[in-house]
Amino acid sequence: MHANLSLSLSTLLAFALVLSRISSAFVFVPLPTQDAGPSVARIAVALASTFALFPRWPTLDADHIGLATMALWMFSELALGTCIGLLVSFISESLTFGAQVLSLQAGYGYASVVDPTTQADSNVLPVVAQLTAGLLFFTTGLHRYVITAFADSLDSFPPGTFTVSRDLAKVVINVGASIFSVGIRLSLPIVGLLLMTDTTLAVLGRISSQLQMGSNSYPVKMMLTLVMLATILAVAPSLYGAFSSDVFATIRKTILR
Repeated sequence: MHANLSLSLSTLLAFALVLSRISSAFVFVPLPTQDAGPSVARIAVALASTFALFPRWPTLDADHIGLATMALWMFSELALGTCIGLLVSFISESLTFGAQVLSLQAGYGYASVVDPTTQADSNVLPVVAQLTAGLLFFTTGLHRYVITAFADSLDSFPPGTFTVSRDLAKVVINVGASIFSVGIRLSLPIVGLLLMTDTTLAVLGRISSQLQMGSNSYPVKMMLTLVMLATILAVAPSLYGAFSSDVFATIRKTILR
């Protein structure tokens, strides 16, 4: 005797709402993929996360849900997922910004590679920092916190109850502003050393005009940058973890309260 698999309309609506909330966040979550946007990996992770949260799916009355109500709820779910995704993406963007500031001072701005997330030419150090941030996202276990945040958000804000407020917009803007402080804290020691190197080479060139310091400054600065990056790599995970802890504490305080 064969069994027939049947899904109710309320279950399909709950699946669509939860998938909208999760997929809108994974557009911004830093995954080490080759393409930007909703690639195959992001779609697979969003679907797997949606099915993993099946016990938290809301119970809906499909008979009293119209097309306009469903569209409004979908927009609300997309807004909530986008807020969570933006807050999580700020963690990796802080490393990318620090690498961008460093590349301009170190001379790596002349070398460019293809950015795997945008398929466009980009500086070497920001691309390396972006890929490193994507790997740190999984090695530090932040993906588990993202799934936990979505599970708790289904209890705090059932579908159709979330609204974007001015306070939430201020929180997103304030956390986004932290990108600059974290990136500068990460790159400032190397930038200071490179500034001292430029000053030393300028003084030597001024003392002896026969020394061609201009042609030798970039190799020296690039070598010093590589040596300092080897030491910064020991500090970057702790700084990444501290900033991510603040971001997820903000998510739990503002969205999951």
